[in-house]
Amino acid sequence: MAVVTEDKGNRGLRAQNRLGDRAFEGVTLGFAAVVVLSAVVLLLGILTQAWPALSKVGLGVLGSQVWDPNHDRYGALAFVYGTVVTSLLALLLTGVVGIMIAVFLVELAPPMFARPIGFLVEMLAAVPSIIYGLWGIFVLIPLLIPVEDWLNQHLGFIPLFGGTPAPSGSVLIAGLVLAIMILPTVAAISRDVMAAVPDSQREGILALGATKWEMVRKVVIPYARAGIIGALVLGLGRAVGETMAVTMVIGNDPHVHASLLSPGYSLAAVLANEAGDTVNTLHISALFELGLLLFLISIGLNVLARLLVWSVNRGTARGKRR
Repeated sequence: MAVVTEDKGNRGLRAQNRLGDRAFEGVTLGFAAVVVLSAVVLLLGILTQAWPALSKVGLGVLGSQVWDPNHDRYGALAFVYGTVVTSLLALLLTGVVGIMIAVFLVELAPPMFARPIGFLVEMLAAVPSIIYGLWGIFVLIPLLIPVEDWLNQHLGFIPLFGGTPAPSGSVLIAGLVLAIMILPTVAAISRDVMAAVPDSQREGILALGATKWEMVRKVVIPYARAGIIGALVLGLGRAVGETMAVTMVIGNDPHVHASLLSPGYSLAAVLANEAGDTVNTLHISALFELGLLLFLISIGLNVLARLLVWSVNRGTARGKRR
């Protein structure tokens, strides 16, 4: 009789556990669905507001650099160009620096220095973008005017440094500010993924007589490669969407210039400048179309990051099987 009672008790406990598991699964599924639903609602809202401009201008917004809301001419080529150039320039300037900072903090720095330096790197990510913009206007622009003049005088035959340097801001200065802003993201994430590399990997190659540099180059960086690529793409994603700092230092010139020393414009900057000063309904819709472009660029970058990480992980797995 006792055995029968015990079996019934176990069955009741298992039934309660299954019920709890289903409830827990349902709650977590609901939270996950909120993320998907939010993205869908956001995209549908932008599409609805941008539809008048999409139906009238369409992809022609990418074929012209003439932006004149008073005459219903909406060409966003200069904004897309400025966004892409400043973001890629920032990634180019900060990529190697951020990875080397991570290498120093994980592999070379004593703990008494690594902790405070790591804290300072992470603190830079908490600085509001408006502070970077003010610093760019009052410190970086005056500081770099002689540098831009020198580049123009000695390398002006190269289109990237041709033209007349702009005293009120340029694509180069915007790229530098963005590079400083995304540096904490690249350095902090790279540091964390490098710290996760098993010590046995390091000890094995050092036991074979490798130097520290060979250990970093042949073991640490290849092992953490997927995470490093993810850090770079996340930094690029922040650079693409940055608004206030870029608006304050890029010069806000709606024309395409080959020179980095010339002023430019970005999608986020034009949205910030004109969202509160629209001239008609089509102008508002055109701004939403620019927001849609920025949204799609951000999604594309995230998809690219996932594909890169997936391909790197697949290549690493194949190498291990061999």
